[in-house]
Amino acid sequence: MIGNATFRHRNTALLSVIGVQAPRIISSTEFDHRLASTLRRLKFPPKLLERVAGVTHRRWWAPGTSFDDAAIEAGAKALADSGIEASEVGLLINTSVTRRNLEPSVAVKIHHGLALPSSAMNFDLANACLGFVNGMTLAANMIDSGQIKYAVIVNGEDAQATQEATLARLQRPETTREDFNREFATLTLGSGAAAAVLGPADEHPGAHRILGGVMRAGTEHHELCVGGIDGMDTDTKGLLDGGLQLVVDAWHEAQPEWDWGSMDRYVTHQVSTAYTQAIVDAIDLDPEKVPITFPHWGNVGPASLPMTLAAEAQTLGSGDRVLCMGVGSGLNTAMVEIVW
Repeated sequence: MIGNATFRHRNTALLSVIGVQAPRIISSTEFDHRLASTLRRLKFPPKLLERVAGVTHRRWWAPGTSFDDAAIEAGAKALADSGIEASEVGLLINTSVTRRNLEPSVAVKIHHGLALPSSAMNFDLANACLGFVNGMTLAANMIDSGQIKYAVIVNGEDAQATQEATLARLQRPETTREDFNREFATLTLGSGAAAAVLGPADEHPGAHRILGGVMRAGTEHHELCVGGIDGMDTDTKGLLDGGLQLVVDAWHEAQPEWDWGSMDRYVTHQVSTAYTQAIVDAIDLDPEKVPITFPHWGNVGPASLPMTLAAEAQTLGSGDRVLCMGVGSGLNTAMVEIVW
């Protein structure tokens, strides 16, 4: 294939990856109670979120904690874990979907909160749930080129306001089954934060080498999931079908160059039971090697994959091969191999 969709990194390693869980646990049973009259009127079965999506809980931040505060916390922990000083960082990329305003960037508050130097570039990179993986790839390219030495990739998501607005709409007496189905995916979201520090592999021989991977676009599906501050309109089946086909195509197109059939771990974007099972079945993955976090965290957007990777880190040994498999509405997908 002509172009730059399949890529390799020459000298970049993952020095640390951190996940931060929001403290307030919000059960799907609580959502069921709030929507009880609507669910009865529309004749939906009980425990719909658990039965259809597999989400039993999601998390919200404590009052007074903002998503960018959480991203700063994650970034500080990732820097401490990596042993890299803030003064050494040349790049900060914020990949959060959540934002309060159109400008300035979310990155500027995080840059300030981490006390990064004036010489450190900082900006937002937005690509739905794929943003964090894209951020890692962009940073790795800049490290490979010698433009920077160390990069921090951060993400913070806050689902509460969006879910509160969606719950209020779905409680209206005029809500139809079509309305409910269109907004169902919003109820599966969760809050959380993540951060990673990347640097030159040749100066950190014990770190986790980022080898490269593949990216593919399926932008004919750009209208299947459209989100805003107040909620998301999602064609759930169309998104599953289109996303699955895109991932399968990317997987097979990558195989002449990448042998991913026997990885030690497959870290996927965390969406739902149906999505995960469809991926496992379609490309014949060992389900024991596919960690699952969405039942208790929900879909934490771009933070889902790095939070899951951080949770798996303690079970990975030197030399283990990890494939990060990201997908974002739009649709876009990326798969990146990391050797632990």
